[in-house]
Amino acid sequence: MRLVLLGPPGAGKGTQALSIVQKYDIPHISTGDIFRKNIKEGTELGKQAKDYMDKGLLVPDELVVEIVKSRLMEDDCKAGFLLDGFPRTVNQADELDKVLGGMNMNLDKVVNIEVDKSILIGRAVGRRMCRNCGAAFHIEFNPSKEAGKCDICGGELYLRDDDNEETVTKRIEVYLDQTTPLVEYYTQKGILVNIDGQQSIGKVLEDIVKALGSEA
Repeated sequence: MRLVLLGPPGAGKGTQALSIVQKYDIPHISTGDIFRKNIKEGTELGKQAKDYMDKGLLVPDELVVEIVKSRLMEDDCKAGFLLDGFPRTVNQADELDKVLGGMNMNLDKVVNIEVDKSILIGRAVGRRMCRNCGAAFHIEFNPSKEAGKCDICGGELYLRDDDNEETVTKRIEVYLDQTTPLVEYYTQKGILVNIDGQQSIGKVLEDIVKALGSEA
């Protein structure tokens, strides 16, 4: 199962991604996590990415494509993968097609989680991430059992610097401007499935599994 997960900031991609990779036993490839790891470690890539992320801007394609390509070539991706946070533009989608074509692979489905813009800001600013394992929670919609503590590994939960309201609003606007054309791109390819992300977390996952159908 080779999947791409689309959806604006605050759409619940992180939560659904964890469930999807567990259900289908495929690796979760999150460009956001990769960049944050590099930022934490102070690498040159991390420094460059941080400048864009702190401003709520998308990291340029040239900083993204190669790191995704190298990740897809690792052994655990041979049976499938879930790409989360990439591609975000039609240009990136074209580059991904080239990368996969060179590996004699193709995408099975592109899952697009849809949520109204007015709801997204509140969702994003309430998000909490685990410093240790990267698991995502929300203080209202998906709270941890113990405040400030990860249910999975017991790590500390925190509000990311780029989850403040001003940066979130800018990030959503950038997403809608630059990423919305991907919906048409993958619709034309016949592999896009739209999912109502304003439902409960469990119902969203149920709809995703149903949309994947016999390929799941």
